[in-house]
Amino acid sequence: MSGCRAFPDLRTLSGDIEIHDPSTIVNCGDEYRVFGTGRGIFSRHSKDLVHWEAGPKVFEQSPLWTTDVAPRNFGRFWAPDVIKLRDRYLLYYSVSSWGSRESAIALATSPTLDSAAPNYGWQDRGIVVRTTTNSNHNAIDPSVMQDRDGRLWLAFGSYWTGIKLIELDPATGLRIATNSPMYSLASHESIEAACLHQRGNFYYLFVNWGQCCRGTNSTYEIRVGRSENITGPYLDRDGKDLMKSGGTLFLGTAGARIGPGHAGILTVNGKDFVSFHFYNPANRGRGTLAIEPLHWTADGWPDVKPAGKK
Repeated sequence: MSGCRAFPDLRTLSGDIEIHDPSTIVNCGDEYRVFGTGRGIFSRHSKDLVHWEAGPKVFEQSPLWTTDVAPRNFGRFWAPDVIKLRDRYLLYYSVSSWGSRESAIALATSPTLDSAAPNYGWQDRGIVVRTTTNSNHNAIDPSVMQDRDGRLWLAFGSYWTGIKLIELDPATGLRIATNSPMYSLASHESIEAACLHQRGNFYYLFVNWGQCCRGTNSTYEIRVGRSENITGPYLDRDGKDLMKSGGTLFLGTAGARIGPGHAGILTVNGKDFVSFHFYNPANRGRGTLAIEPLHWTADGWPDVKPAGKK
């Protein structure tokens, strides 16, 4: 990441900043930005990844087409993800309602994330992928990643037949073709919140199992598998296919860190970190942002060491 500021030498970065379904954290100028579920899409910004402030919503008025896709959405968009590509930022977000496959993942773009800049402003680019009650999958929870070959990919999905993958056009940010291949990556009785990451010779797929949105009764946990090909198959550490309910436990409930979910990978000054939300007992069980150092085992698996251990 270019333009990064000095990073505090802390084991765990988490405070009282409320956010649910946090996006990948991105850098713009001298600040970091993260986006989350909320009416119009919430944003937060920070200079040091410790002290966060609320920023402007992405949308003050919802795009008109969203009520046609999901009549019960009411402008509360879910689980955004963001990436900087060339000279602009691409933000993908979910348009849906609880328990429904009447859903879409849509795209908005802005040349900057600095709301004080004269060229700041989000432009609605419309639907990337859409599902209906007749679909066997659900178009929510986007995770966008550009691989080392410059190809752009979008993983998404929630429940039903699990996590899917499509290729995007880097020039537009939209699906590379209307009927381009859709790949199945992972399946489980309760699965969502995909996160793609490339490291070395492997692609890593983080997913959530369990139930969200129940405060301190939430059972979310983050699982992981990897593949030599972005289209899969993804296997866990024991060699079980994620399409057959495989998935090595990466982060689960531990003490006050209840129901961790929506992983994002951040690299600062050559060090990897994982961001996620957890349901914070100190904040009435509301979603709270956490950032922890991400380590890699000798055989290439991600690991978050317990706080206090080096």
